[in-house]
Amino acid sequence: MADQRRVIIRNASILDPAAGELLPDRVITVEGGDIAEVAESTAAPARTTDARLVDARGRVVMPGLIDGHVHVLAYTADLPAAAEQSPFYVAARASEILRGMLDRGFTTVRDAAGAEYGLADAVREGYFVGPRVMFGGKALSQTGGHGDGRQRGREVHDDAYCAPSHCRVVDGVDEVRRAVRDEIRKGAEHIKLMLGGGVASPTDRIDSTQFSVDEIRAAVQEATAANRYVLGHAYTSRAVNRGLAAGVRSIEHGNLMDSSSIPLFLEHDAFYVPTLATYSALAEEGPAAGLPPESFGKVFEVLDAGRRALELAHRGGVKIVYGTDLLGDMHYRQLTEFALRAQVQPAADILRSATTTAAELLGMAGRIGTIAPGAAADLLVVDGNPLDDVTLLTKPDDALRLIMHGGRVHKNTLD
Repeated sequence: MADQRRVIIRNASILDPAAGELLPDRVITVEGGDIAEVAESTAAPARTTDARLVDARGRVVMPGLIDGHVHVLAYTADLPAAAEQSPFYVAARASEILRGMLDRGFTTVRDAAGAEYGLADAVREGYFVGPRVMFGGKALSQTGGHGDGRQRGREVHDDAYCAPSHCRVVDGVDEVRRAVRDEIRKGAEHIKLMLGGGVASPTDRIDSTQFSVDEIRAAVQEATAANRYVLGHAYTSRAVNRGLAAGVRSIEHGNLMDSSSIPLFLEHDAFYVPTLATYSALAEEGPAAGLPPESFGKVFEVLDAGRRALELAHRGGVKIVYGTDLLGDMHYRQLTEFALRAQVQPAADILRSATTTAAELLGMAGRIGTIAPGAAADLLVVDGNPLDDVTLLTKPDDALRLIMHGGRVHKNTLD
């Protein structure tokens, strides 16, 4: 539901994340939800009488942000409990989460388990206000794996389509193939596998490996056949390396990996999606947000290791994508990932991780994460220069003067 009226943003200093530099004195013309033209100010657009004019007054205009790891259905950190809620209630809570993401400047998010085509359609058609949702449906977990939310005494895992659970439990190559095909049938744009243990699951160890290599390869084969890809939840190098060798395209978290993983990332042209924000959030707010005690105890196994893993990947030249993985009432901390990564990476690299590199992972290079003709008109007008201080983005109420998503102005305090 993009605004079809032409919008001309003049006196803009365009942030080019690929080059890590500003291009001053530019004019951006938006038509029908896309960027039609980017020109120097001396080359004024031919038609302005039928356009809405926006004067950036020399401010930085940058692409809308991309979060490569979110859970828009996670209104509570108690994911097993959320799976038993009414799907209508969960959708209502998700609409609130989505609006908050757009308010922070995120115009595209990749949901890493739970969201499906109905939610993505509701945003695209304007019934929910929020960023573009790239969804993967339900993640796949083995019995007793990270996506199996049953306590020890419970026998049934409800992964029916209408249940707002984040995962479906499958075992064996044939079940994996069938599940991948089924999620792709429903429109999944990626497939998530639980390659190892995790925090928010009740019975598995974080240092476990999950799914056999044959099961992982089967999922990758089916996703590749449909021109989709697999992302893998993993913490240790043992779990990470099995996934990379089998063709998994992106590794999520990876807090406990060591240097043995870096050559495999490079060999397979794979992506790394750290999610530092969620661990600091869980350590401070987890129990209040609904995180069960058995999960809260696991947080501290990975909390401090995340920064070391990011340093390894950054020094090794791995393609790194911005991700947060926040749950429950902690979604408001989505922008703190910028400050956490600034302890390790230069601002330009962090900005690329939330724009051009993320767009490449999502298969949308040139369409999002950039300001160029033919790209979606996802634009932020910023007070200050994020290349000098990326942490200014952590204060969107002050820093973000305009938020445009698909040509529609969501926020404007310039006038």
